[in-house]
Amino acid sequence: ATGDNLDRMAELAKENSCPVAVKAANLEELTQLTTKLTEAGVKDIVLDSGSRTLRRAFEDQIFIRSAALNKKFRPLGFPTIVFPGEMTDDPMKEAIIASVFVAKYGGIIVLSDFQGESLFPLLVERMNIYTDPQRPLATTEGIYEIGGPDENSPVLITTNFSLTYFIVSGEIETSRIPSYLLVMDTEGLSVMTAWAAGKFVADAIAPFVKKSGIMDKVKHHKLIIPGYAAVESGGLEEELPGWEVLIGPREGA
Repeated sequence: ATGDNLDRMAELAKENSCPVAVKAANLEELTQLTTKLTEAGVKDIVLDSGSRTLRRAFEDQIFIRSAALNKKFRPLGFPTIVFPGEMTDDPMKEAIIASVFVAKYGGIIVLSDFQGESLFPLLVERMNIYTDPQRPLATTEGIYEIGGPDENSPVLITTNFSLTYFIVSGEIETSRIPSYLLVMDTEGLSVMTAWAAGKFVADAIAPFVKKSGIMDKVKHHKLIIPGYAAVESGGLEEELPGWEVLIGPREGA
């Protein structure tokens, strides 16, 4: 909605119970438009300040959030939408600009394309915003079934560091081999760090495998461990009699 079609857009929004994105040339005009919409009975609003340069859009986002939270200024108390793809033609710069608005304070970020190398870091950034930097991101311990595995499917094990889980599970999906992935609680540490800390070693891995319930899901007794934990293979075979321990690659990707 703009100043030219505001009344009609307000009617459409109320008729169809849908949100309205409001675009203005500046924040003063944006305030006037949102005030008119709320007076017309439209409460579900998304703000587009109209800025298409990084500096101005960045300043607008901060001003809007500050006015809404610190000054209790209700006309700007709505989520915002930003368009990094309209600020540059360079995909890398677009991702960098998007990362700015993930932190400051884009409610909706519209990208020109979804490429894994740019989208994945943005999602990780978003997940990290409200986390304790002294506490690693962790995945819940358990058995993860990838690709619909059966009793003959491979069994792999890794730590519960979230980035490790995402990479390993992604590679398993890409391989198109249905598998069971055992994720062991190592307090969010990666394979190398957990191994060095004594949290991903044979006498810790074996009890987890036994209690995980994986023995009820597969007929075989083969376990694939990360290459960085290869030194634990002998100890694991002692701790898990009858199991064959296979050494996987050092890197998941």
